[in-house]
Amino acid sequence: MNSTYLYGANVHANGIRQHYLRFADSAETSRQPLVLIPGITSPAITWRFVAERLGQHFDTYVLDVRGRGLSSTGPELDYDTDTCADDVIAFIDALGLSNVILAGHSMGARFALRAMSRGATGIDKLVLIDPPVSGPGRREYPSKLPWYVDSIRDCTRGADIETMRHYCPTWSDEQLRLRAEWLHTCFEPAIVQAFEEFHSVDIHQDFPAIKVPTLLMCAGKGGVIQDEDRAEIRALLPTVRISTAEQAGHMIPWDDFDGFFAAFEDFLGSEL
Repeated sequence: MNSTYLYGANVHANGIRQHYLRFADSAETSRQPLVLIPGITSPAITWRFVAERLGQHFDTYVLDVRGRGLSSTGPELDYDTDTCADDVIAFIDALGLSNVILAGHSMGARFALRAMSRGATGIDKLVLIDPPVSGPGRREYPSKLPWYVDSIRDCTRGADIETMRHYCPTWSDEQLRLRAEWLHTCFEPAIVQAFEEFHSVDIHQDFPAIKVPTLLMCAGKGGVIQDEDRAEIRALLPTVRISTAEQAGHMIPWDDFDGFFAAFEDFLGSEL
């Protein structure tokens, strides 16, 4: 299979450098744009294996969230949910994209959802992939902060795939090698703030403002979104479509690659 990877690039948006990777079947593609926002410690490059397939169907852009990968980072920046949501809005505007499918995984789903409630325009559909539904007065997010911080510190010192296997025992050698290479680019204070805001920022308030078709994709084995969460979200956004990747944990495409694409069903117009 030919690669759909086109290039990596940078754009100045919301006052920072935002780095992204683009995947499509042609540099002059007329396909619908899809913007993907990764999770808390996932630089854009770690989603390449997913974006390669998405690029067969869409003009796909995978963003390095600030404080990760090759986007702007450092102690002088803000990393709160609203600021990162505004990054998403500014990124889409800076590239002049319209009719966008906006998709986010985990933290990225929270940023995508908040971007919608903060006035993102030009969005055709929204895909929320297993977003943390923790928040004030709610149960904690299943993962614990040391898992992230300790692995980042290991990679900052220099780590191999065996070190990463301790944290992600079910991942392939290729996935572990990529994580070992790139995890050091995750700025620890940015990761800590994002994790803390999983618990201090309630995203449920954003659902009623959504006016575009929305898919909530849940991990069947992740423990992040449970039956009562599905019911609450459906009450807040009655038009939401909910699917489940039954055989996957929270890192859905890592756990069940084909199951991840199957869980889109026909929401994006055709099965992937």
